[in-house]
Amino acid sequence: MRIRSRRGVLAAAATVAALAAVVVVVPSTASARPAPAAVPAAAPAPVWAPRETAAVTPGVQTITQGGGSCTGNFVFRGDGGTLYLGQAAHCAGTGAETETDGCNSSTMPLGTPVTVRGAHGYTTTGRMVYSSWVTMQQRAETDPVVCGYNDFALVELPADAAATTNPTVPFFGGPTGVNTTGLPLGAQAFSYGNSPTRAGIAALTPKAGVSAGDVADGWQHQVYTVNPGIPGDSGSAFLDASGRALGLLSTLNLAPLPVSNGVTDLARSLAYANAHSGLGPVGLVDGTAPFTPTPPGVDPQEIAPPAGPPV
Repeated sequence: MRIRSRRGVLAAAATVAALAAVVVVVPSTASARPAPAAVPAAAPAPVWAPRETAAVTPGVQTITQGGGSCTGNFVFRGDGGTLYLGQAAHCAGTGAETETDGCNSSTMPLGTPVTVRGAHGYTTTGRMVYSSWVTMQQRAETDPVVCGYNDFALVELPADAAATTNPTVPFFGGPTGVNTTGLPLGAQAFSYGNSPTRAGIAALTPKAGVSAGDVADGWQHQVYTVNPGIPGDSGSAFLDASGRALGLLSTLNLAPLPVSNGVTDLARSLAYANAHSGLGPVGLVDGTAPFTPTPPGVDPQEIAPPAGPPV
């Protein structure tokens, strides 16, 4: 079940409660682990806004016209210096919340406006310039694994947004590159959500989880957290225990592992985008602050990972 915030937000939330420098492009096959995509070096690096005062960071709210409300994940950069904010492709979906196959699910087109609501009352409008769903449909993708689990989109930020952007993940810092090795069973992961249904309760925003294993030849990581994703958290960033960008929240899985988070693998999704988007090389931007699994000012109990997934 996709968990963007749209029609049926309350119903979906009730369901959860009831259950208590050069880009290396690799083939987008389900069996090959992509090499990490580094930040392209053709354009001078921007001067990032200070982490403490930046308005646009991972975790901001995105509202796709005709789609739904989601959470941005990481900051990306093209070789011409263009800045992008990542989100889930299904955030632009126009069909039912249960549509999960990007090769046949209805979606808004490329160029669709996306409102970005940042910190300190800042709001800007970008546009969706890449969607795995749109691209897979245009290419007539036939791999059922790729169709079912490639859930990634890029929102191009306006040029003036760079001065108020910082790529650091709130609370935890990082990312420190892209995870290309997967998430072994029992490994820890860290995330940050910004769903409007949380009503601004900060204690529910940063969270830690435990891997319940990878599925779909590594295209999705199943992560169990005490507080699972809720409508509006879709697209939010997940880091591994080293602070590397692991992926983005795609689904709330009700089976086979109840209330686990389905996390789309970033390395594979970004490799597919670089191979087929037509944008040129796009790479992840590392955070300006180091990663820490114990962020200052946060009660350790609030981000303590669960003992393990319920099996």
